[in-house]
Amino acid sequence: MKYEKTKEVLNQLVADLSQMSMVIHQTHWYMRGAGFLTLHPLMDTFMDDVNDQLDEVSERLITLDGAPYSTLKEMAENTKIKDEKGSYDRSMEERLATLVANYRYLVEVFEKGIEVAGEEEDNVTEDMFIDFKGATEKRIWMIQAHLGKAPELGK
Repeated sequence: MKYEKTKEVLNQLVADLSQMSMVIHQTHWYMRGAGFLTLHPLMDTFMDDVNDQLDEVSERLITLDGAPYSTLKEMAENTKIKDEKGSYDRSMEERLATLVANYRYLVEVFEKGIEVAGEEEDNVTEDMFIDFKGATEKRIWMIQAHLGKAPELGK
């Protein structure tokens, strides 16, 4: 079958981007403290970006004759992004650090996608993964800068 490894990575991203959307929602809903007025609406932008990526990944998977996960059970069983109960006890810095860790994981999945799509000569999907990797690295840089830290990409 054609593009099998690429389709596997695409479906992994369906689960992971779905879970990342929920993690961002949780950050949005449970934030309190300094920076709230700026960070709360910023989470809407983060959610929109992740949901746009999810839609593009799912549609690409369908284009390649794949079948994206489409139930909460499938998402939960296949994501590698940690699930944790919402709490008001976490600081904004902790919440943002969680987002950075999850974005770093997504960069790894995009890198794997670049590799396998290249091997399978699917340049369209490879380009999509490259674009998403760059956008996600920029997101990491921006959050890290807010936290007073260097991006620390490629470590």
